[in-house]
Amino acid sequence: MKIGVLSDTHGLLRPQVAPALAGVERILHLGDVGGPEILKSLGKIAPVTAVRGNVDRSGPCSELPETEVLLAEGRYVYMLHDLATLHLDPAAGKFAAVLFGHSHVPNFYKRKGVLYFNPGSCGPRRFRLPVTVGLLTIGRDGELEARIVPLDCD
Repeated sequence: MKIGVLSDTHGLLRPQVAPALAGVERILHLGDVGGPEILKSLGKIAPVTAVRGNVDRSGPCSELPETEVLLAEGRYVYMLHDLATLHLDPAAGKFAAVLFGHSHVPNFYKRKGVLYFNPGSCGPRRFRLPVTVGLLTIGRDGELEARIVPLDCD
């Protein structure tokens, strides 16, 4: 299963996002959506699951949940916007991955067998950080593979 992972659009859905997400079966938006039109546009690519971020204070995006749990290929994935607000032990909860945004810094690593994955930001550029989305692949064996995809926005 191939999942598109993105965060921090802040109301800007760049045209480079759709080709980067071609072929995904689901899209996960990790908050700071910036407006419901973003989720509607992403929904034309694949079904979307989204959580709210700290800028989603009013309008329809303020009604998104703070966290979400997704079951994909028999593996549980925990979604939230800001990793600093994580109030559980993902390893003890048997989560395969924790997906988060907020910092705009793309990275991934494993801790106690759990994949932590921040796809970075594909919205307005922040400082000199790259504009990126993420791809999460779950193999038939249940193995998770994270990949950061830089978008050519210059």
